[in-house]
Amino acid sequence: MAKKQTWIFWGLSTLVVSTPVLAIKFSSSLDSFGIDALKLHKPPYNLTGRKIAIGQVEIGRPGKFGVDKSVSNNRALSPVAVFARTIPAKSNSGVDPHAHNVAGVMASNDKAFPGVAPNARLYSSAVGSTKSQGQPEECLSTQHIASQNGNDVRAINFSFGEPLNRDPRPDPVLDGNALLTMCVDWSSRVHNTLYVIAGNQGKGGIPIPTDNFNAVNVAFSSRRGDIFTKVDVSNLAAANEGATARLAGKEINIGVRRSVNILAPGSNIRMLNPDGKINKVTGTSFAAPHVTGTVALLQEFGDRQIRKRQSNWSMASRRHEVMKAILLNSAEKLKDNGDGLRLGMTRTIIDKQNLDWLASDAYRDPKIPLHAQMGTGHMNASRALQQFGAGQWQPNQSAPALGWDYNTITANTNVDYQLKKPLKAGSFVSLTLSWNRLVELEDKNNNKMYDEEENFRDRGLNNLDLYLVQDTPNGSTSIACSSVSEVDSVEHIFCPVPTAGKYKIRIQYKKQINEAKQPYALAWWTVQ
Repeated sequence: MAKKQTWIFWGLSTLVVSTPVLAIKFSSSLDSFGIDALKLHKPPYNLTGRKIAIGQVEIGRPGKFGVDKSVSNNRALSPVAVFARTIPAKSNSGVDPHAHNVAGVMASNDKAFPGVAPNARLYSSAVGSTKSQGQPEECLSTQHIASQNGNDVRAINFSFGEPLNRDPRPDPVLDGNALLTMCVDWSSRVHNTLYVIAGNQGKGGIPIPTDNFNAVNVAFSSRRGDIFTKVDVSNLAAANEGATARLAGKEINIGVRRSVNILAPGSNIRMLNPDGKINKVTGTSFAAPHVTGTVALLQEFGDRQIRKRQSNWSMASRRHEVMKAILLNSAEKLKDNGDGLRLGMTRTIIDKQNLDWLASDAYRDPKIPLHAQMGTGHMNASRALQQFGAGQWQPNQSAPALGWDYNTITANTNVDYQLKKPLKAGSFVSLTLSWNRLVELEDKNNNKMYDEEENFRDRGLNNLDLYLVQDTPNGSTSIACSSVSEVDSVEHIFCPVPTAGKYKIRIQYKKQINEAKQPYALAWWTVQ
């Protein structure tokens, strides 16, 4: 049993020997050198995740003060509820330091070691590490967490996964059709929750369910100096590296589809163990909860805007597709020179080969929207709030420099967003389009819930394309930049504006695979 649990966690994280808590000052992964979330806890923002529910599914669970003796010296974490799969957890059973540390990144309320969203409502389920445990049990646990808080859980963290050698399919490959992967893509749509997945593809990895379409997969960064700017060399193999041919399908996605969506801090993160001692942790396990916690901050802000009946706000702000587009579009790539032309980004991110975004095939090739190692770049919670706070703007409105929308497009049509003011020559544009693969439950008993022995049906992915289009003086248009992947549920553009002038953002529903109407989320960031 212990051996199996070790295998499941291998490659996700490293736990360093803990030491007693001391009153020391250090650079946090939440400050401006990391994801810049700490300032959002303070005025004028006052965002701490209040009343926002987030979830966690893992092999073990965090401790809960008043329930588990192991946390008697650490009151910093107080989940709303903890479960053993789908039933309330027994006292002092299933508590795991790894799960506790992951939860702490999200929701610790310790003053010295705060989580990203210290006041979020955390629900956690321990799948367990029994001989019978597998993807059906993991899906049941996932569904149970997604249904908590009155079916209103905004994001669910996965810092665990399944190796392919445990998948029961004959000759399994990473094609998106493992049961747990389809469970995640189904639940994303049905429960409207953003799944945040530790992105562990590569030799020796835990790739299921990183072959999903509808979630956000996270790689981890390390510091150069004090600043998190580099894809950590410990991240497992990514596509287009030397082992690609040998690992294709077995350890990385089949075909050209990239697995990593975004980068977040994950190296030497200081945490409090259940016993109250300081621990340094490393891995994608601890990068993913930075993203999950950030969703809670953004959702608190969005709910506040809705309550105030602010213009350009609607319940669409709660859509998981919107959260995905916001996070990916606001990610950092290249440090701004001080003139704002690089969208005010605070740092340049480099990959394991010490190359930046401009050296990547994702920058050069319109058919590749994501960098193999960093997705769209490094997450920044403050920038994500700036992107989100610009509000929702629909195609019939003149679009400001920043904004987002949740809408629907019909097969074989285009949707245009006319930017209100001319764009500056040489300025960069960031555009992200997100939509879902359609996965349906084969519901044998018609109870609208997944039950053991049931399965899912993959109805495929409609093909949408994304363009930056320039209006010419003679009334015609020309394509300035494009993202035209045929295999992804994300399109992403990051390109310089060739000439000053009027531009529009165009979405094209190029190929229908399932339904004629396709919901989507769009986020944009320009310089006007």
